[in-house]
Amino acid sequence: MADTRVEGRERAVQLARQGQLEAALAEYQALLKHAPDDAEVRQQVAELLEWLGRASDAAAAHEAAALAWAKALQPLRAVAACVALGRLGAPGAVRARTSAALAERFALCSEACEDGVSGLFSRLGREDFVALVDVLQVRAFFPGQPVVQEGEAGASMFVLVEGRAEVTRALESGERAVVGAVAPGDVFGELALVSEGPRLASVVVTERAVLLELTREALTSVSARQPRVAQVVEDFYRRRLVDNLLRSNPLLSRLTPAQKAALSLDFSLRSIAEGEVLLTQGQPGDAFYVLLRGRCTPWLLHPDGRRVALAELHEGDVFGEISLLLDKPVSATVRADGVGVVLRLPRAAFEKHLLSQPGLKGQLMRMGTERLQRSARVLASGRVLHDGDLRV
Repeated sequence: MADTRVEGRERAVQLARQGQLEAALAEYQALLKHAPDDAEVRQQVAELLEWLGRASDAAAAHEAAALAWAKALQPLRAVAACVALGRLGAPGAVRARTSAALAERFALCSEACEDGVSGLFSRLGREDFVALVDVLQVRAFFPGQPVVQEGEAGASMFVLVEGRAEVTRALESGERAVVGAVAPGDVFGELALVSEGPRLASVVVTERAVLLELTREALTSVSARQPRVAQVVEDFYRRRLVDNLLRSNPLLSRLTPAQKAALSLDFSLRSIAEGEVLLTQGQPGDAFYVLLRGRCTPWLLHPDGRRVALAELHEGDVFGEISLLLDKPVSATVRADGVGVVLRLPRAAFEKHLLSQPGLKGQLMRMGTERLQRSARVLASGRVLHDGDLRV
């Protein structure tokens, strides 16, 4: 029987590729008679019915697919099938019934929803789950299509449900380079939910892809009714941003998994306004900062009152560590050049998690002393250092 099902799938795929959609649909429907809980087959039936323009039948098939994916503990696929009901004009009662069934299965779920974006759904209560699903959108892309493009304004977060994509970024030479890949379950673009700003990279689909999209406008709307949704979503992307920092920063990546987990809880996510002063020269340092979005300029004040601008801080740069490391006043004033986003680690947490590690502390101390000496040389000469020469 298993071989027969495999052959049936292969025939259905081939017929669909040849444009024989009705024949492909008949093959998949025949397969369902022997395997009614096969979520993948139910999904194919739903999509074929939609392509054939049979909206009512497609809506019923998407509902069945959503329930089958839920039974298979596939929350992303289940949610995507449920969201499709709105696109097909399914009655509100049908959509509410389906999303309620998914909430029953996945809200506050501890069975199979611990990690990744599935963990986002599992931390929501049932009413919050339904409210979030109601504002999500399903987007489909074909190979070669860009989902987001570097430099364009960002206003939404995406979750890849199925398919593959590449992350590319422009180099100083003008060429583009692939810097990463996006697989099912991966999230990207979450900074757009925190603040307005340009996309930092492009994401281009390499094989047919289905994505869930959450816009900043939709999140604001649903959070007005269900405040818990905003709290859970913010905690989700804050953890992702911190995890990325701990994984990619040469110093912080040396921490053990247990140390990283403890440290991640103490970082907070902050939006900053244009002109906001984050550190003031001569004052005690209050925190360690990571610039996620926007740019900041460090300034040194000469004894005669002249100000000298130092190397501009860009996304990914850290600052504030010198004062904390050496227990000295802040060596330069740091002001935001525009709106942005930072991760902030308070002094007490910095000392607890980082200065308590002998090897890490020694390396941080050497780095901080070197940067402080560079600041002193700038004060003496009035010269502006080249980009990258100084972090506050």
